[in-house]
Amino acid sequence: MLLISCPWCGEREETEFHYGGQAFVAYPADPESLSDEEWAQYVFFRDNPKGDFAERWVHTAGCRRWFNTVRNTVTSEFQS
Repeated sequence: MLLISCPWCGEREETEFHYGGQAFVAYPADPESLSDEEWAQYVFFRDNPKGDFAERWVHTAGCRRWFNTVRNTVTSEFQS
């Protein structure tokens, strides 16, 4: 079982959380000016590195708060 540390509730089992995607993805400054291809890039394309990766998680079965964390995509270990 993978353990995830919630900043507010402490360490819990992974079944209490849901993955929210890549962290720090900025919303387009002028969304009306984007082409369909640019919208597709924003909505569907994310980094997929081997190693450390900043992610968003939500503690759905606990405090229901969102938080950012860094997880190693090879070992699934979270940085504290």
